Amino acid sequence: MKVCLIEFTPNPEKVVAAAAKLCYSPSSIEETTANITSESAGSFVKMLAKMGHESPLEHVSFTFGIEGVSRSLLAQITRHRIASYSVQSQRYVKNFNCEYITPPEIEKNSDAKKEFMDFMLDAQNKYEKLTDLLKKQHVEEIKKEGKLSETEIEKVAEKMAIEDARYVLPNAYATKIICTFNARSLLNFFSHRCCNRAQWEIRQLACEMLKLVKQHAPNIFSFAGPSCICGFCKEGRMSCGKSKEVKEFFENII
Repeated sequence: MKVCLIEFTPNPEKVVAAAAKLCYSPSSIEETTANITSESAGSFVKMLAKMGHESPLEHVSFTFGIEGVSRSLLAQITRHRIASYSVQSQRYVKNFNCEYITPPEIEKNSDAKKEFMDFMLDAQNKYEKLTDLLKKQHVEEIKKEGKLSETEIEKVAEKMAIEDARYVLPNAYATKIICTFNARSLLNFFSHRCCNRAQWEIRQLACEMLKLVKQHAPNIFSFAGPSCICGFCKEGRMSCGKSKEVKEFFENII
């Protein structure tokens, strides 16, 4: 897994502080923001985070580049709807290489790993065979129309072929994502996906994303993480029972 912070709102904590102060200030925007320093913004934003006053956080956003994750993870992360996503298309990008994500429990079991790898190789072979069969079919059909050059026919036929051949590709196949969250939505994402009860892959991603944003907005994300680090575990009887260890981990996550 590779995660990078592509872009983010400049001076995010100043922006949040300005937005929050404006709500209660009779002064102009220029006057309200003139005396906000990095230090004063940081302490003010940390107070907001502790109070749970989150609406001003929507004024700042963070854009991430994510590689080496599975299509299974894609199905989970896009459930967080207050965000924007761009995903490598399986309709337009042919899977030349058999790139897939192996779950840790499979990785450490030699017999299970062999079965998994054999299946993935078979899926790749089936994908390539289907692509070839469908491409030949589409080439013949398009040629009969007589509207395109040989080069154009090849391109169009392959695109049509991989559009259907992709149906045999498993959830384990790797993909690439660019996504943008505002800070409030990120806090919600972290509260669900940093939890020990979250699926291992998206939890790993969430923790990497949290490390990145804390470098640039430490006060905004001073209480970010699963619900247990700020009080009680929302998982109830399904709790992992490790709140002390979890709190220590997220206190030292950078």
